Amino acid sequence: MTEIARGSIVEAMDEITLQVQRDEDSGWLVASWDAPEGSGGITTQGKDLRDLQEQIIEAVALHFDGEHAPRRIRLHFISDPILLHA
Repeated sequence: MTEIARGSIVEAMDEITLQVQRDEDSGWLVASWDAPEGSGGITTQGKDLRDLQEQIIEAVALHFDGEHAPRRIRLHFISDPILLHA
């Protein structure tokens, strides 16, 4: 299904996948997604996984203008998270 939004053609998507990696300098998690055909994308960050989830949901809603947001957002971790147990 194709929709007209912001003066360009945008494909409605069921799912997008954001790449997640930890920034070595800050320690924050950074998530990014490149829109098809170089038409922009999303990059956001969070101090932990819970914060990142909130930031991603907000960024996706803003990018897709709410109406055409994908139903599912998948996270692909570039490196495996490490859980510490005290």
